[in-house]
Amino acid sequence: MQHLIQVGDEVRTALEDERAVVALETTLVAHGFPAPDGVETGLASEAAVRAAGATPATIGVLDGKIRIGLEPAELERFTPDASKLGPRDLAVCAVQGAVGATTVGGTLTAAAAVGIRFMGTGGLGGVHRGFPTPPDVSADLGAAARIPAVVASSGVKSILDVAATTELLETLGIPVIGFGTDTLPLFYDAAGGPQVSARCDDVSEIARIAEAHWRLGGNTILVGRPPTQSLDVAPLIEEALAAAAREGVAGQAVTPFVLAYLHDHSDGETRRVNRDLIVDNAGLAGAIAAEHAAL
Repeated sequence: MQHLIQVGDEVRTALEDERAVVALETTLVAHGFPAPDGVETGLASEAAVRAAGATPATIGVLDGKIRIGLEPAELERFTPDASKLGPRDLAVCAVQGAVGATTVGGTLTAAAAVGIRFMGTGGLGGVHRGFPTPPDVSADLGAAARIPAVVASSGVKSILDVAATTELLETLGIPVIGFGTDTLPLFYDAAGGPQVSARCDDVSEIARIAEAHWRLGGNTILVGRPPTQSLDVAPLIEEALAAAAREGVAGQAVTPFVLAYLHDHSDGETRRVNRDLIVDNAGLAGAIAAEHAAL
């Protein structure tokens, strides 16, 4: 079924030459921002990866194929109507010919199929608040538990139960490395998160740790980079989650609902910080990938 995967020329050449490649998701384009901010954020993320010395591979499903490496005009096809794809959804979406935007877990799964091991994103999914009612745990964690990769993010999505997610990351054997910090960033907020399993202050050390971890049969490494500008939006998140519950929003619809609520009720501050941290994390992933390629 390799014909279902289409690798862009630039990405294919970089992989053949064993150069650094960084996977980027399309859910952020489709569901993370209102148009045209999503496309602009995707393009800015690609530019940050290039500036760090790596090749971007933005991933999504179009025209019956899992596309690894998208053209700028193709990003515009990832509208809010696009399906949100976790690992379970990739094959269905491709075979049925729908437009599908990949989450962290979906992106990791597609990237691993062609040997890409680095990814930049905003935040990792995890254990939802109130677990086990509902019994909701993001498929991002399942993918991270089985796929050798480095995910550069601003920690775990702050709308989740961060403490429970951190405990589950430990259970799954996923190292949590703080890039220049001793605590896991809380997405918008740089401080207040749980202790990381290790701190690193330079990307070359992270690259060496990743190689050693994978040689020992390890899985994904989560690298937490604090946002450049920190926002305390905990009360607003509580409001957003309460509003989602009142309106019956559940499952995969919760995250885009809460993001939109935060953007609308913060005068756009969360949108700006969200965009900046996504782009910065893409650049960090690119720098780590470039260092790893040089080992």
